[in-house]
Amino acid sequence: MTFSAVIVAAGSGSRAGPGQAKQWRLVAGKPVLRWSVEAFMAAGASDIVIVTTQDGEKALVDVLAGLSGWRAALGGATRALSVRSGLAALADRPEDQPVLIHDAARPFVTRATIDGVLRALDTADAALPALPVADTLKRAEPGQSPITTSREHLWRAQTPQAARRNVLLAGYAAWTGDEPTDDTQVVEAAGGRVAIAPGDPLLLKLTYPEDFAMAERLAGAARITRVGQGFDAHRWGPGEEVWLCGVAIKHDETLVGHSDADAGLHALTDALLGAIGEGDIGDHFPPTDPKWKGAASDQFLKHAADLVTAKGGAIINVDVTLICERPKIKPHRLAMREKLAEILALPLDRVSVKATTTEKMGFTGRGEGLAASAVVAVETPA
Repeated sequence: MTFSAVIVAAGSGSRAGPGQAKQWRLVAGKPVLRWSVEAFMAAGASDIVIVTTQDGEKALVDVLAGLSGWRAALGGATRALSVRSGLAALADRPEDQPVLIHDAARPFVTRATIDGVLRALDTADAALPALPVADTLKRAEPGQSPITTSREHLWRAQTPQAARRNVLLAGYAAWTGDEPTDDTQVVEAAGGRVAIAPGDPLLLKLTYPEDFAMAERLAGAARITRVGQGFDAHRWGPGEEVWLCGVAIKHDETLVGHSDADAGLHALTDALLGAIGEGDIGDHFPPTDPKWKGAASDQFLKHAADLVTAKGGAIINVDVTLICERPKIKPHRLAMREKLAEILALPLDRVSVKATTTEKMGFTGRGEGLAASAVVAVETPA
């Protein structure tokens, strides 16, 4: 089902303690907001609107570096006004297209939760994920003993909450009460039917300082590490320079291939594709396609990195080994590391480039060609 998402990220988060607003803080090394954006991208959102402040719009460029398919909208003084601003930003989308409204402060949204509310929307005007209340409830007036309150039929509401865009707009337009606490409330008040989809205990809302310590622990439990490896080789031919790991090196020969024959980038691209189960470089850039003749291989690597991001993943580190007698790699190694770090948006210390020889043995030892191997570690949702 085609759907859009509105992520509300305009709050100040004062209860979370001093420092940045909670949507910009890091959980497991990643900004809170980015967790949700990556999850919606991986789930197939056709459009993502992030509702934020003027300062937030500037921060998004860095917070969401490398991600596409999102746009920003300016938030209002209340959450309801921010949601309406996000809906207005989707005016170019079909009015009956489902929209999922999500709080940026809930970073661990999963594909299962998103799919669940979309399915529930098939038979309702709005849907939300929710969990049944499990704890005993006590109501205590000031100065009085607490009174046990029944928890039967009580649910803890979560986000994302879903409805078709025209239904949400009509609900907010008709709302006359105090500030609504969530989005399905306005649909309910307008007479719409609201369905409950399965909630997720991990989908906690970051509200207080202690919630961030819990989120750090959950981030480790909700993610897995995948390893990918790649290998490539090209023969030498007449030329004056060779491309290796995105760097042009003056040489008395060049590597022969359909593209620029950058064996280092090709091996690394295959390693990333392998880590996420997306085949190999030939599946995505067939050597029989004239479009890629002489093409710069950095675009192949960027494509593989974008696929990792689309799956909600993150590259942890990369390690490339070049196998050749010539040219000497060491004088160019730092430039290669810097180029890979730039393409993959990684810190330099997560990028390794090494070189070795085969002691004059084999095709590389005889100077017939050059080979490269690569290993990567990628973190993705479990």
